[in-house]
Amino acid sequence: MKRRQFIKSGAFASMTSAAIVPSSVLGKSFGHIPPSEKVNLACCGIGHRGGGITKSLYNTGLANIVALCDVDLEGEHTAEVLKMFPDVPRFTDFREMFDTMADQIDAVSVGTPDFSHFPITMLAMSLGKGVYVEKPMARTFNEVELMMQGAEKYGVATQMGNQGHSEANYFQFKAFVDAGIIKDVTKVVAHMNNPRRWHKWDPKMQSFPPAEPLPVNMDWDTWLGTAKHHDYNKDYHHGQWRCWYDFGMGALGDWGAHTMDTAHEFLNLGLPYEVTPEYLKDHNPFFFPMSTTLSFKFPERGNMPEVELKWYDGLDNQPPLPKDYGVSKLDPNIPPPSAGDIKKKKLNPGKIIYGKDLTFKGGSHGSTLDIIGLEAANDMASKLPNVMESPSNHFENFLKGCKGEEACRSSFDVAGPLSQVFALGVLAQRLNTKIVFDRETKRITNNPLADLMLEGAPPRKGWEEFYRL
Repeated sequence: MKRRQFIKSGAFASMTSAAIVPSSVLGKSFGHIPPSEKVNLACCGIGHRGGGITKSLYNTGLANIVALCDVDLEGEHTAEVLKMFPDVPRFTDFREMFDTMADQIDAVSVGTPDFSHFPITMLAMSLGKGVYVEKPMARTFNEVELMMQGAEKYGVATQMGNQGHSEANYFQFKAFVDAGIIKDVTKVVAHMNNPRRWHKWDPKMQSFPPAEPLPVNMDWDTWLGTAKHHDYNKDYHHGQWRCWYDFGMGALGDWGAHTMDTAHEFLNLGLPYEVTPEYLKDHNPFFFPMSTTLSFKFPERGNMPEVELKWYDGLDNQPPLPKDYGVSKLDPNIPPPSAGDIKKKKLNPGKIIYGKDLTFKGGSHGSTLDIIGLEAANDMASKLPNVMESPSNHFENFLKGCKGEEACRSSFDVAGPLSQVFALGVLAQRLNTKIVFDRETKRITNNPLADLMLEGAPPRKGWEEFYRL
């Protein structure tokens, strides 16, 4: 029976009620993969970063690649992965892929544009498949909320692709908090001051770009997915989608997950009660500002004081640095951004943590923290705790999560609230307005339009079903 007929029938409701039964009872098709077997993995999005994810998951030795899906199978950017797996079935529409071979798939990777993470992920989870989804989890606050609920409902392994959560920074930050080295934090600064694609554009642009001929055999309708219709233009494709509010999450969604993630988790920040755009250079209703400063305010949490998290992006918008800051680290393992390599300089993408007694600096991804100030660092040298080594990289961690051997370190219950922080920040950017947020009701209380935009525009006709899974 085809998937869409199955969902419309009563059979789907009775099947989903089985999610409360342990996966070991339901068998491999509902996420239980014996330790002796590899995870049968379907890869959605196999070019650019999606291709990197596909190769990294395969290189763990823990996965069989059983299906490849991309809307542009004729593009140069998908050729490398297709050549690696010439005999693997390939699809342009993930819905057709699941219709055809859902019973042969254990887990799915989602390396597609931000706005298209949601429907693929929801369908995969509803079919009992583990999901590795690139950061951020989704484009809107409500989509992330539904993805968190779906992960809990279906009981599958989930992982957001912020690799630093399986590297040294993750384990060091946790150890420092547990040992009381990082304590009484009142301010966190996260920054990414490298060129972005839209920095070359005219900030006075007052319309979307005109229609252009589609690449040969590209499935544009599936690329659009739940988003409202746009005619094809090259400035939506090959990573250009990140520039537009309708499709991407800008610099914040791209790099926030690599700079804010450990502070957000181990300081128990949750959701902010206020987001204020302090600086938006060349604000535009279609694409992201040339430079942005956002202030996120988080309340007291138990014995932890209120925290202000400041975000800086833009070439002319670096944060003020503490005395004796020196030069920040640059993680050599950072995947090169699609707009070009990161150029090492004094202030590389990263973070500054202001505690009561100590101030720390750190880079992005897996970069570890250093105590700022030679005297303070020397005084603390003998008091620093031992930091465990990571038992697995981020891709191994997900696949072992699918097999029940490890807990995923960036599962949706961890990554979801962080992604919702990004969604609130992007709303403040897009509307150029302060947002007051009720953490209990999860509603915006000072701006009715912003509150409506938590859910985003209604999905295109024919794509509504994913919001009901």
